[in-house]
Amino acid sequence: MSLKTRNVTDIYSMQVFTDAGDYFGDVEEAVLASNKVAGWRIKATKNSYLSRVLGGAKGVVVPHQLVKAVGDVMIISKNAVPNYEEASDE
Repeated sequence: MSLKTRNVTDIYSMQVFTDAGDYFGDVEEAVLASNKVAGWRIKATKNSYLSRVLGGAKGVVVPHQLVKAVGDVMIISKNAVPNYEEASDE
């Protein structure tokens, strides 16, 4: 089994979706701690779930442990989403 690695800069501007299939926002930058990725700053983009939930805020930081997969897009756990249950009923 080989470990697949990616450059952090390859992930910038990548679209982020929840594991429930909702478009969440776009990766803006990595948050580093002790030379490791601790989290990802996700930008609230037009028509994203974040822009609907946050209103005027520009984005959130999602802890790296809530990232489920990175490929053509980033998949995060819906547990990373503030007020996910209430907002999905809109």
